[in-house]
Amino acid sequence: MASDKLIVALDVPNALQGLELAQRIGDAATFYKIGLGMLTGGGLALANELKQEHGKRVFLDMKLFDIPQTVENAVRGLAAFDLDFLTVHGDPYVVAAARAGAAGRVTQILAVTILTSLERADLDDALITAGDVREIVTARAVRAFEAGADGVICSAREAAAIRALPEAEGKLIVTPGIRPLASADDDQKRVATPRSAIRDGADHIVVGRPVWRAEDPRAAAQAIQSEIETAWQSNTSFA
Repeated sequence: MASDKLIVALDVPNALQGLELAQRIGDAATFYKIGLGMLTGGGLALANELKQEHGKRVFLDMKLFDIPQTVENAVRGLAAFDLDFLTVHGDPYVVAAARAGAAGRVTQILAVTILTSLERADLDDALITAGDVREIVTARAVRAFEAGADGVICSAREAAAIRALPEAEGKLIVTPGIRPLASADDDQKRVATPRSAIRDGADHIVVGRPVWRAEDPRAAAQAIQSEIETAWQSNTSFA
């Protein structure tokens, strides 16, 4: 279904503002992301309300990273909410622990490859292995899939390379850092348009500021949905 390919990031301070934003958007979006920024502002409560009372799909973006037992325990608790997606860092041992924690639940585990706010200079500062960012992202995606990830988070610039992997068959690709035409990049460095992301194999795109900063968030979401629909129909017509 094309309409759930757009995930709106509710990157606002608290659950009240997040619910108000979701209500303003209305049926222009069916899928929402709640991240760390709202965790202490009622984020889990909002996630549960959107899922159970409003029939929305929910992506809980926690980017968990810790020793295996801690990750497994944390995921087990979060997966009890039966939310749709949950993120962890893409290190194989983290992914495997998360997969164990989510066993028997509907929550799908998405592995973060390289954050879309980072480029080669940032990786150098963090002492990450040398090499092309796209190649590192692709290699991390393979290892995450092998460890049991249901999908990966990556820049749309790497989506086509990951979609072409044999290991990616049946797996999800979710791309943040999406900016409609004429939108500012903000703090994202590896960005793409909704149309190019879908064309290159993304199953879902995550859009935040271009929607919630808009004077009319509903209209902004509808415009992105139209762009997605065009790209999706173009892709399926050549499938």
